[in-house]
Amino acid sequence: MRAPLSWIREFTPVDAPVPELVHALNQLGLEVEAIDEPGREIAGVIVAKVLEVQDHPDADKLTLVSVDRGDGESRVVCGARNLVPGDVVPYAPVGAALPGGVRLERRKIRGVVSDGMLCSARELGLGDDHEGILHLSPTSPLGADVREVLGLDDVVFDLAITANRPDAMSMVGVARDLAAHFGLPLTVPAPSVATTGTPTRDRATLVVESADRCPRYVARVATVTVGASPDWIARRLTLAGMRTISNVVDVTNYVLLERGQPLHVFDLGRLDGRGIVVRLASDGERMVTLDGVERVLAAADLLICDAARVPQAIAGIMGGGSSEVSDATTEILLESAYFEPIGISRTSKRLGLRSESSARFERGTDPGGVLTGADRACELLHEIAAAEVAPDPLDAYPTPVERRRITVRTERVNALLGTTLSTDDVRGALEPLGIEIEGEGDAPVAVVPTFRPDLEREVDLAEEVARRVGFNEIPRTIPSNPDHAGGLSPAQRERRLVADVLVGTGCSEAYTLSLVSPSGLERGGVAELAVVEVENPLRVEESVLRPRILPGLLDAVAFNAGHGQTDLALFEMGHIFGPPRAGQTLPDERDHLAAVLAGALVRRPHEADRPVDVFDLVDVVEALGQALELADVRLEGATAPGLHPSRTAAIVVDGAAIGYAGEVAPAVATAFELAGPVVALELDVGRLLAAQRRTRWFQPVSRFPASGIDLAFTVADSVAAGTIEAALRASGGDLLEDVRLFDVFRSDALGAGRKSLACALRFRAADRTLTDDEVGSLRQRCIDAVVAAHAAELRG
Repeated sequence: MRAPLSWIREFTPVDAPVPELVHALNQLGLEVEAIDEPGREIAGVIVAKVLEVQDHPDADKLTLVSVDRGDGESRVVCGARNLVPGDVVPYAPVGAALPGGVRLERRKIRGVVSDGMLCSARELGLGDDHEGILHLSPTSPLGADVREVLGLDDVVFDLAITANRPDAMSMVGVARDLAAHFGLPLTVPAPSVATTGTPTRDRATLVVESADRCPRYVARVATVTVGASPDWIARRLTLAGMRTISNVVDVTNYVLLERGQPLHVFDLGRLDGRGIVVRLASDGERMVTLDGVERVLAAADLLICDAARVPQAIAGIMGGGSSEVSDATTEILLESAYFEPIGISRTSKRLGLRSESSARFERGTDPGGVLTGADRACELLHEIAAAEVAPDPLDAYPTPVERRRITVRTERVNALLGTTLSTDDVRGALEPLGIEIEGEGDAPVAVVPTFRPDLEREVDLAEEVARRVGFNEIPRTIPSNPDHAGGLSPAQRERRLVADVLVGTGCSEAYTLSLVSPSGLERGGVAELAVVEVENPLRVEESVLRPRILPGLLDAVAFNAGHGQTDLALFEMGHIFGPPRAGQTLPDERDHLAAVLAGALVRRPHEADRPVDVFDLVDVVEALGQALELADVRLEGATAPGLHPSRTAAIVVDGAAIGYAGEVAPAVATAFELAGPVVALELDVGRLLAAQRRTRWFQPVSRFPASGIDLAFTVADSVAAGTIEAALRASGGDLLEDVRLFDVFRSDALGAGRKSLACALRFRAADRTLTDDEVGSLRQRCIDAVVAAHAAELRG
């Protein structure tokens, strides 16, 4: 946004040097991208009046323009086509200087001598408009210095206003911040509107059908005389980067820049029914905007229509041509409104149509300043367009916007900023910005003005205090947090420990997709599990969230096997998803661990290779229990989806099953085209890490030898090996150092439904060598305990 210093000074008497002003603006968050002093390099450019425009005899795109410079006539060759006799324009005669070090000389162009040139806005350094010659006010005196007429001796700040500061997109907003910074008064005169004639309600109608999208709409009616704007308005608009059109339209742009309130004027005589209807568009509805482009509208677009519901403008963005103000206009309807920001933003982006009005509406204008903006425009129209304003404007404002009330604690402000400000300091920083402070003590209430929609929370007020204090003035401090020096949390460390254990058992970590196909779950034997479906899947193969990790891991094993790699050990830790629990809307998301062993365990040259079996999974579970020091972990015979019905065990922790381990069911192996043996496990990581841990204690290593014995028992097939081990440990006492199952044997010779379990026991004392009698007594005690507990028979 371009902000002329002379315009800012109209509201606050700031007289600091330009470098100091630049520093202040940057400190206030109104970044100065450039400083423009347009008249510095201009010399000798004067006001001239076009007398005659002729075509160049030897160039189709050039014209010959005769001008009256006040003390005589000159003729120039011109490439612009926007000139007619009577236009008042800037003329650079021979010897004049322009920005960029350009000095005019008499030169011949296509056979015709040109005495200087007529200037566009770009050639005068006033903007990028190079399509036509800049038009000056018709009342500008001929021969006058253009620098004085256009105010080119002014300083213009090109400001980058952030999206959260809509209040700063006006001269009053910039002046407010500068006045607060320098401790100067801010004077914004209330507009004075002289009204006469028939009330507005008798001359126009207003219906707002979409109050949620247009919370406030003000309509004022006036008779006007359309003409050129006076020099002072034209000069300020030009410096601010806007071109002049007519006095009526220029007033709306002037108020937009001065007060930040976008306005629009309709030719009331061209509005069917002499009224306004604010409504949403119909999907596919069309209208032609002022730029001559036909716009296809959507149902979410807000329209300003006449009383016959014919679109006259896209609300807050751009008007249409059918009710545009022209030289023949005598009666206008002035629109001043507050539109819901998000709706304006979405329409603007969808249509690819941005304007000065939309840039302000989509950031958030002041609902409390809608009527004031209209009154300021009427005041100016009365002054420069002989406006006679109708009394009693139409003001549709069913639900007035309440000013936010935010508690601002001095302690909290200091904690956020790292300062030691007092309550008076905080109050003194906020009040000059128009923020009223109510109450005493360290937690008063800030009443936020409606022109600051960005101030919603206490932290926003702390930011305002920081701006006022000055970010550069806040001392830098190093945060001190001795209790938390970084690192992993205990849960994170244990998750990594689980992964390390799996790697230590020979597994490689894999990553599979969380999105799977229903057919993949069916191949994995878990099709009956409830799943969460994706509403709009990109691929049918990825249409549900996985309820288990194992099917995806088996898919990875099958992929590797198809490429000749049949001996695999893979694991994955990740999320699984179930339907939402009662009273919840999000899926039930949990951490699971899955592992798959396939093919053979490669042992050569140390020992012969062998196929994987379920006991390899037992080693994995035991390794997890030892690494996590679980108090109670065991395997119990069970069944699980996708696993062999008689070669599967539940992984039981603290008496509850948290997962399953076993041989993959033959049907599942066939579905994945896996030929060799495949074993797998899957468990709930969260429940594993939440398990009770055994008490840690130090036990010195015995220097005495161990005594080992082997015991084989014949038991019923339903007796789990873990229960035999538990009985042996209970009966062996403190001298039993280790129990290990090393053989399972089934034969008809043992009897129907019976099996043989062989265990190796190791005894050791810390203070002596055990005698044969002691070992024999311990052996018999263990045998008696197993026989009594499980109706076992000792095999010879």
